[in-house]
Amino acid sequence: MPKNLVIVESPAKAKTIEKFLGNEYLVMSSFGHIRDLAEKGIGIDFENNYAPQYAVSKDKKKIVSALKKASKEAEMVWLASDEDREGEAIAWHLFEELKLKSDNTRRIVFHEITKDAILHAIKTPRSIDLNLVDAQQARRVLDRIVGFELSPVLWRKVRPSLSAGRVQSVAVRLIVEREREINQFIAEATYRISGIFNSVDKNGMPIELKAELQQRFNTKAEAQTFLEKCKEAQFNIDNIVTKPAKKSPAPPFTTSTLQQDAARKLGFSVSQTMQVAQRLYEAGKITYMRTDSVNLSDLALGASKAEIINMAGQKYVHIRKFSTKSKGAQEAHEAIRPSYMNAHIVEGSSQEKRLYELIWKRTIASQMADAELEKTSIFIKISGVQHQFAASGEVIVFDGFLKVYLESTDDENDTENESLLPVMKKGEKLLPLEIVAQERFSQKPPRYGEASLVRKLEELGIGRPSTYAPTISTIQNRLYVEKGDRQPEKRDYNVLKLKGGKITDQIKAENTGVEKSKLFPTDIGTVVTDFLIENFPDVLNYNFTADVEKEFDNIADGDIKWTASIDKFYKKFHPIVEDTMKNSQRQVGERILGVDPNSGRQLSVKLGKYGPLAQIGTNEEEEKPIFASLRRDQSIENISMEEALELFKLPRHVGEFENKSLTIAIGRFGPYIRHDGSFYSLPKTDDPMEVSAERAIEIIEEKREVEKNRIIKTMGKDGEIQILNGRFGPYFTCNKVNYKIPKGIDPISLTHEKCLELIIAQPDAGNKRNFLEGKPIQNRILQPSQRRK
Repeated sequence: MPKNLVIVESPAKAKTIEKFLGNEYLVMSSFGHIRDLAEKGIGIDFENNYAPQYAVSKDKKKIVSALKKASKEAEMVWLASDEDREGEAIAWHLFEELKLKSDNTRRIVFHEITKDAILHAIKTPRSIDLNLVDAQQARRVLDRIVGFELSPVLWRKVRPSLSAGRVQSVAVRLIVEREREINQFIAEATYRISGIFNSVDKNGMPIELKAELQQRFNTKAEAQTFLEKCKEAQFNIDNIVTKPAKKSPAPPFTTSTLQQDAARKLGFSVSQTMQVAQRLYEAGKITYMRTDSVNLSDLALGASKAEIINMAGQKYVHIRKFSTKSKGAQEAHEAIRPSYMNAHIVEGSSQEKRLYELIWKRTIASQMADAELEKTSIFIKISGVQHQFAASGEVIVFDGFLKVYLESTDDENDTENESLLPVMKKGEKLLPLEIVAQERFSQKPPRYGEASLVRKLEELGIGRPSTYAPTISTIQNRLYVEKGDRQPEKRDYNVLKLKGGKITDQIKAENTGVEKSKLFPTDIGTVVTDFLIENFPDVLNYNFTADVEKEFDNIADGDIKWTASIDKFYKKFHPIVEDTMKNSQRQVGERILGVDPNSGRQLSVKLGKYGPLAQIGTNEEEEKPIFASLRRDQSIENISMEEALELFKLPRHVGEFENKSLTIAIGRFGPYIRHDGSFYSLPKTDDPMEVSAERAIEIIEEKREVEKNRIIKTMGKDGEIQILNGRFGPYFTCNKVNYKIPKGIDPISLTHEKCLELIIAQPDAGNKRNFLEGKPIQNRILQPSQRRK
């Protein structure tokens, strides 16, 4: 048995560290947290100063046993979990649960998984920082209290099976409020004036200059009056202004800026970015990926300088030490950067290669010289008119950091590069080729994407680097928010054009409002948000949530006791919970639209047991209400009375097929066709109010054909094994568990016996962790003697 035991959180990290340590070190993984607050009950002893009641989860008991055995046999135990608060808590839980001793236990931390960093950490160990542990305990206990006490209130007052969280609920509020801003937005029209002017250069060659009027007009009449004046006007160059400009690089990546830029440049989701970054870190390719620091170590600065000189020359070097602006910066001491600056690319998956390249470019660019530009503005005077046209352009004199990287923005209309202007001189006469007055509209506030929501949370001081990705995943998994696209809408706009002394007036059409991968609140998310704001304004208050984060920081610094912080919150929060449970009204988000013209009964929309619905009548009337589910693209907030009435035309009988009725209806999961006891979902492109019998039959036959081709082969008693065509290729299923078919094996050639061999050779999809930990695979068709030990 090796003398030293090193414990880390993940097997991938363990595998990388093993390469750097000799035979005297055994590296084992705890597979994350080994224990958490007990699942039974709230897991907090309120009578004993909020003492957490921790329990080892069932899936970790075998791991804990193995770690206990190894720690007893080792002369020294090294706790090498990540350096943030969660990592410190993992180390503390290991220390407590494994019953380790201080005299032969050391805590080591490192920003990167390199040989030098690991060996340096072993030479400079420290003890567990209990202040960091307490800050993490405070976060966990507070979040458990909020979730455990708020959720039952939502079950009773809104709908069963709902849940609430301190940070998640605030994130949903941001999205709900933005959606309401958009719904209430009224676009304002103005007229933008642009012109194309002709002249000749010193060689007599024609040149063209595009310019824009520095004034916009509010009405069509004003724009038309201006064009009338331009008919007889003279146009001359009034002034030419040329001045140097500089553009500086952005700092190295923090967690949030990496998530934002990966979304813009690579199209990654926030959780996808963190998963790929985690793999890169554990493989020793980048530094720790949960950080809000922009600082680079002296070693990294030196390596960056050498690489820039080698790549581009001394004039491209400009060493900078960035300071962190985030008030609560505390997760780590260095920005996200490559472990080795001379490694421009790495081996790995396509995602890993692309994210690494982004990190490398951002890091190297941060230490490169400013880009030097020359900006030129040309101003055009109009005789008899006080306004001027202006044209602007820029030339890159020295590319500097732009040689490798340019930071992107969330502004979809942002244009980084301006056009190059022709050489002209002051007083030069210009001939107008055409002057256009185009109607433009003010833009509604943009919906949040995952990256822009992270930036907003960071601006408000809500959450920390380790919480952004799980927060965004949680609010989508709970169906409070959904990520989706919006198709463009047609919009007419007016164009007035002066050309050849004549003004033409046209109405043109454009597409507007297209959105991709944006976050939309669901009706349940909106109703829950309104309920929580009404009854728990402090919990949903942005400042409160940010102040809680500051309080966690103070606990981490040792300035306050974590139990005092929890006590102050709970004594104010718990009475509000009890009062709300007793006295608040049930919240269903009801919105009364008017009166049904056919029955004269009230028409309303609200949240029902299985989702949003329209209702004709009320519960107080003798006649029972009539209900109709809202379509997926409809919302309680903005559905019109006409749209709601249309819903009651469903279900629609559209004809017969195979002597059975064809019915179009809307259910819990959207519009569908019902035929002979079977259900067929309608594609998003089909309107349930317009689907004909012919189209319904076409959809049914397409589905049957897909289902027919899906099954390659069926074997075993009662067809217990099926070989199927799947989205990612052939696979087989046994007793509702899916199994891969290895490459090189023809699915058609598989026999019942061969399938059993493949099941033994690979872990049950639902028991992968058990397999990795050496537990027996539970499979109903294999005898105990056949199971892999």
